Amino acid sequence: MVLPGIVWAVRVKKTVVVTSVLALALVGCADANQSARPYGDQPVGTQAAREQSVVTAGECAYPAESEPARPVDPPSTTNVANKGEVTATLHMTAGDVTLTLDRAQAPCTVNSFVSLIEQGFYDDTVCHRLVDTRIFILQCGDPTATGTGGPGYTIPDEVTPELTYPRGTLAMAKRQQPNTGGSQFFLVWDDTDLPPEYTVFGAIDDAGLDVIGGIAAQGVDAADGMSPIAEAKITSVSLG
Repeated sequence: MVLPGIVWAVRVKKTVVVTSVLALALVGCADANQSARPYGDQPVGTQAAREQSVVTAGECAYPAESEPARPVDPPSTTNVANKGEVTATLHMTAGDVTLTLDRAQAPCTVNSFVSLIEQGFYDDTVCHRLVDTRIFILQCGDPTATGTGGPGYTIPDEVTPELTYPRGTLAMAKRQQPNTGGSQFFLVWDDTDLPPEYTVFGAIDDAGLDVIGGIAAQGVDAADGMSPIAEAKITSVSLG
């Protein structure tokens, strides 16, 4: 059985390359990063490459890849905190969604997410994708609301074979290839079966799940089969 997965795309110069990622099958097109191997010389997609992609604590790599959807600076690559938690709140038109970010589980991802919040990257953005059949996610983090926007750099995967995606999970979207996360993330509002290829970097509070559930309850726009019918706008994001 082929299920729809977590999808995002990248705009390189003036050409938009859209890659569809299918959960369990993970079939997609090549992307602009397929020749770049910043995490070692092993072929992309091999187990060795996946192991190399988990950056050691304290230092992270964020290779540049395209123009950012909004002006933004890459996060610091050194002295990255690898312990403790950070609280972030998505102030949405439907209500607040509070996230607990886990530095120990995904230090490089949290470091990038916090940096983007501090620079206002997520302010006044729309969560562009809702899936409400077999996979239950609300996907956000693209200022263009098209599924093509990102921060202009990629994030290393921080995954293990034991990863699961139960209700309340906060995880990164990516393209088919490893180490292609950016700014887009997804909120899991009901237990979801996905392969362990998407970095889990936090959790959603119960009140926030109610907010997301209310958005999901109104369904997906039939016109594009992707957008939530309900307004799913992030007006701002605060830390602490």
